[in-house]
Amino acid sequence: MSGFDPSTRFARSGRRSLRSLNQRGGTASAPLEGIVVADLSRVLAGPMATSMLADLGATVIKVERPGSGDDTRQWGPPWTASGTASYFESANRTKRSITLDLRDDADLALARTLVRRADVLVENFRTGALDRLGLGYDAASADNPGLVYCSITGYGSGAGADLPGYDFVVQAVGGLMSITGDPDGEPTKAGVALVDVLTGKDAVIGILAALAERERSGLGQHVEVNLLSSLLGSLVNQASSYLTTGTAPGRMGNQHPSIAPYETLRCADGTIAVACGNDGQFARLCKGIGHPELADDPRFATNGDRVAHRTALVVALEDALAADTAAAWQRRLSAADVPVGEVGDIGTAIARARELGLDPTVEVGDGHPAQVRHPITYSRSTPVAPTAPPLLGQHDDEVRRWLADGTENP
Repeated sequence: MSGFDPSTRFARSGRRSLRSLNQRGGTASAPLEGIVVADLSRVLAGPMATSMLADLGATVIKVERPGSGDDTRQWGPPWTASGTASYFESANRTKRSITLDLRDDADLALARTLVRRADVLVENFRTGALDRLGLGYDAASADNPGLVYCSITGYGSGAGADLPGYDFVVQAVGGLMSITGDPDGEPTKAGVALVDVLTGKDAVIGILAALAERERSGLGQHVEVNLLSSLLGSLVNQASSYLTTGTAPGRMGNQHPSIAPYETLRCADGTIAVACGNDGQFARLCKGIGHPELADDPRFATNGDRVAHRTALVVALEDALAADTAAAWQRRLSAADVPVGEVGDIGTAIARARELGLDPTVEVGDGHPAQVRHPITYSRSTPVAPTAPPLLGQHDDEVRRWLADGTENP
């Protein structure tokens, strides 16, 4: 495409043709309705980003390898009734799957057509791999100046370009494991691929910012995110502590390095998490457990005092909490406006969200299990009604027809 005109960037005939495919049960008020995303990513960070864009109304076309597809299609158990790994389903709803062999000239030409017709491209190939195929940023932006091209890597496109990026490894080298786990135990990973999740969300932020800027300039740009930078950007107070003192913080289990009580506390039959961020909350906690005098104890009068005497504080609190169950204390202390929660599991978390009216899950149909819903609500806009994650190559025919039928030359 040449002669890019920002005033008509959403009126190209190919874009209109694709809208005819985009009947997913969504509404015209979906924020990204009309945006086309070429998803050349796999595993989690990239697919999660494009899944969120799909929730917001974008038409996401997922390009997969013939025969095997996204790696996570094989990452089971557990498996769904359709035989797909639930891991894959967690980040690929409301997308269209097309299989393209990028080593095949005809398929590569189709991929280039898709990139030419897209508003957004998301990829996590090794640095330089797409350049060799004519799908790198320079070539893509020359053909499609309005393209927002998002690259996701493990360690950036410079000195770390050749290092494979896996969440678990980045949790290790990025310091997250060093501050996670019991003080006397081994460094521990988070219970979910948290760095991939954070990076996927950073990718969405970058893409939306670039789309907003495109409204002013008419031009796309290259957005780059990497796992290590996203992790470091998420270490907040712990990274600041190191930069302030020169000493790397260590593991404290469920305790907070700067606040007390801000930790788990044992009750008669279980554990509650208590988070007192100020003296008023601590005073309400003391009154709620029947020991208001603790708030006047000079060892516990201020947060600094409580941090300095944390061991004695925990003993005093747990002695009182041993008189009743975790559930009873949660009810009693919540009623007293103390930040508290009974330690549960994912099942109890979803049940609690339902109790609070948060509607935590959505049905995707076609016999697939429910999924966690899009986490953001909007006063006017409405995310699209999600559809089931695609089977491998499920939309080959219709996407290939769209790529062939557009008036732009392939």
